[in-house]
Amino acid sequence: MHQLPVETPSKIVDRYFDSIGWKPFRFQRSVWRAHQNGHSGLIHSATGTGKTLAAWMGPILRWLKENPDRSRWNPKRPPPARVIWVTPLRALAGDTEASLRAPMEAIGLPWRLESRTGDSKASAKARQVKRLPSALVTTPESLSLMLTHERLLSQLSGVETVIVDEWHELLGTKRGIQTELALARLRHLNPQIRTWGLSATLGNLEQAKDSLIGVNPCGPVRIIEGYKKKRMTLESIIPERIERFPWSGHIGTKMVPQVADRLKDVNSALIFANTRSQTEIWYQQLLRQRPDWAGKIALHHGSLDTTVRRWVEDGLRDGSLRAVVCTSSLDLGVDFTAVDLVLQIGSPKGAARLLQRAGRSGHQPDAESRLAFVPTNAIELIELAAAQDAIRKGHLEARPLINKPLDVLAQHLVTIAIGGGFDADELLEEVRSSRAYESLTDLEWQWVLDFVVHGGSSLTAYPDFHRVERNENRYTVTQRRTMTMHRMNIGTIVSDASMKVKYLKGATLGSVEESFLSKLNEGDRFLFAGKLVSLVRVKDNVAYVKRAKGQPDSVPRWMGGRMPLSSELSAELRLKLEQAADGKLVGREMQALKGLFDLQTRWSALPRSNQLLIERIETRGGHQMFVFPFEGRLVHEGLAAVFAYRISQLQKTTFTMACNDYGIVLQSPHRVRLDEVICEKVFSTNDLTADILNSMNSTEMAKRQFRQIARVAGLIHPGYPGQRKSTSHVQASSNLFFDVFQEYDPDNLLLEQSRREVLEFQLESSRLFDALERIERSEMLITEPPKVTPLAFPLLVDKLRERISSETLGERIARMQQQLEKAADQSS
Repeated sequence: MHQLPVETPSKIVDRYFDSIGWKPFRFQRSVWRAHQNGHSGLIHSATGTGKTLAAWMGPILRWLKENPDRSRWNPKRPPPARVIWVTPLRALAGDTEASLRAPMEAIGLPWRLESRTGDSKASAKARQVKRLPSALVTTPESLSLMLTHERLLSQLSGVETVIVDEWHELLGTKRGIQTELALARLRHLNPQIRTWGLSATLGNLEQAKDSLIGVNPCGPVRIIEGYKKKRMTLESIIPERIERFPWSGHIGTKMVPQVADRLKDVNSALIFANTRSQTEIWYQQLLRQRPDWAGKIALHHGSLDTTVRRWVEDGLRDGSLRAVVCTSSLDLGVDFTAVDLVLQIGSPKGAARLLQRAGRSGHQPDAESRLAFVPTNAIELIELAAAQDAIRKGHLEARPLINKPLDVLAQHLVTIAIGGGFDADELLEEVRSSRAYESLTDLEWQWVLDFVVHGGSSLTAYPDFHRVERNENRYTVTQRRTMTMHRMNIGTIVSDASMKVKYLKGATLGSVEESFLSKLNEGDRFLFAGKLVSLVRVKDNVAYVKRAKGQPDSVPRWMGGRMPLSSELSAELRLKLEQAADGKLVGREMQALKGLFDLQTRWSALPRSNQLLIERIETRGGHQMFVFPFEGRLVHEGLAAVFAYRISQLQKTTFTMACNDYGIVLQSPHRVRLDEVICEKVFSTNDLTADILNSMNSTEMAKRQFRQIARVAGLIHPGYPGQRKSTSHVQASSNLFFDVFQEYDPDNLLLEQSRREVLEFQLESSRLFDALERIERSEMLITEPPKVTPLAFPLLVDKLRERISSETLGERIARMQQQLEKAADQSS
């Protein structure tokens, strides 16, 4: 008998691709070759172009090469742990597992593939502690948690490949730093491990690669580029009437009929909103417009219960849902080939985010991605035009990196001390092998060691903070309570304490931040999970609700809705305005705004990119000074405080202020002088940090930031599951620590970190400095318009919002718009 020739690994993989009607791309084959040669690297390719298979087939090909004899494959005795796949969201784990399982089963690979996340059953986790599967899909938090189990270390040392999905989402965050430290530990356990990252839409690839692989890697490192550009159609749904005096959110749901009209012609669509509150409102408005779509459209965001989210994802996958209104909860990784249109409500504030979301439609390499943009105010049309230019030029956002956060390091030290302990010198070398801690000094290292051993110099007398025990140069944890508490609170995601929302009799709907529920009275109605409910009572950290009728009293507001305009998009926005100033209106979006631009030019000016426009107008409220840097809301908040502080040092006056993504308004009872000397001092980069700290309640801001740091570092914890402490309790605890450290331990490095993070995260001080540097070089374009201009109007509305109730705000704004429109018509 002739023995059949053994099929080569590459033929087996090619046969799988044939079975799904695809051919491997050149970049995928490059990744597979690099993996076989022992390389690590970063795969950079557009959304929906085959990054998952590029990374996953590498370890599969290697195993096939090592095990050519199929007769010896035994599914009942799967190989030990070989691959760890890290996903940024636990909601993605199920979909990722399904994507990885398809080729595995088609090839007949005898591997065991499982997930391990916060949603996994306790029985599955217990089984995995005894024996890890051949391939494991997990999150950064669950990976760190695994490092606390000493019995897992020998199995982890056999892992040959670790793959980090959506690396661009983790980069520049504390979760990313947590991942860097976990990867350093895996490299310590197995120096030959291959590390691969998957990323789309990223501007700083070299830095991303260094953060992923660490310093001094043991083998060659590659960046492999796939499809940078995918066939894509971006368009705007332009309002039927463009108002010359727009304001933030004034179009909003007025666009619902036009959106519903677009949805009639598609099989399946994703409607992205920037905040969870916005998704709730849009879902209700679409249902009101088309009641016959009940059951065919759905809602998806991170605060909904897992079962609700899975039902929606299954509906998208099988094509039974016409549309899903969602937040970034559907931004990543989940493969919905049925989706043929994406709608974006409001500006995505960045070109990379727009690309990412557009790629959710036509989620296949050869399919076209289609995105329709729905502005929430007319000026946002400039942002889409600017984003299209940025995408064409390849000016995608870089993710700024975080440098050596000591709260994350303190948590990691306790993790490693629980998982068998560590030698201080060995662990220091390991920690410094990560990009984030490459420059960690001996003093900083010693400080963190002292902090985890006895709480630092000011907490030595309190046994609760003696978490790690030192025996010569060996550090371990033996207290059962410390282990339990640490494992329950591992991770760097810190948000306002949340409460479950449940029907009195029945299902859990999801969770809402405690700060929102604390403002409600029993009987108050609110929109949640696409339903109108009323609060019955709050008991044991659960908000019990029942279905309600009528109008909502409120919509939940979740933290994290303030997406700042990116610096790349800001620069393109200024260029679009310069083109408009020269009379060049390129594209439908810019042409639609011609009337607005004409009026702005007639009453004031459109600034060029080397000019700073300042408008001075006297209204009934006082003297208004509008400044237009076009640098994004977060930068403007810092600039407004600095400008007000500096002017008040030169001229005695008081200010009220407001900002948006385009500019700042400072209102004062007196007219502010704006001569050359004052402009030079107000817009200078000199003493910027000192002036930022003097102009704001920096101590209070540092206290708020310290609350997050204290939680990550393990100083405070939110309590046991089902017995979570209230936000006020956690806040009081962290404030107490802050005050104690300030008085008795002023050199505490966590205090220093909180001040640094306030400057960098809350005030974007690096961007603020760059903005001021640009303004210093700019020509001052000071105008005195006869009336509030189209650019200034939304700022005036934002300032009114702070003083007027929402009922009368709409009427007041409508009256102002009528008066200004009348004046505009007369002046023309």
